[in-house]
Amino acid sequence: MHEKYRILLVLNGAGLIVSAILSGWFYFFFLLGSYDLWPFFTDIPADIGGDRRAWNMAHMEGITNGTMLIAIGAAGAHIMLSERAQKVLFWATLAFGWLFTLPAIANAVFGTRGLEYGGGPFPGDVTINNIIFITGWPAMIGVHIAIPLLLWGVWQRYRSLGDGA
Repeated sequence: MHEKYRILLVLNGAGLIVSAILSGWFYFFFLLGSYDLWPFFTDIPADIGGDRRAWNMAHMEGITNGTMLIAIGAAGAHIMLSERAQKVLFWATLAFGWLFTLPAIANAVFGTRGLEYGGGPFPGDVTINNIIFITGWPAMIGVHIAIPLLLWGVWQRYRSLGDGA
């Protein structure tokens, strides 16, 4: 995989880790019910919506997808694909990394789930839920393209080593 793609994947992975840190702070304040950073300030009431599951999901999506992008970027020297396939892998990976993470954060903020068009049995604003649901499609398609390409690229690299490997 080209070095430019590898570096950009690591950079985007780091960006996703930053989103995990930021959502983690909101998760922390949500659990406390106040902004409390002793000795700077303590017990400032926090009215942060959502639920514990949603904030946990928002935090973990950033960690998981950020780590995945960093790993793919770091392993890029072992991925042997055509120019076109590299580009598809790169964009599909960015799509699933960001479009699984940002909607999870939005679900925590808006108290939605984004799992079913129309909201289904879940609470929250239906319009926001539907927007979040629709953003899940590129992510789902991206992951189903990226992972087979990743496996194929690594397999091609393995095969290029010949019998001595």
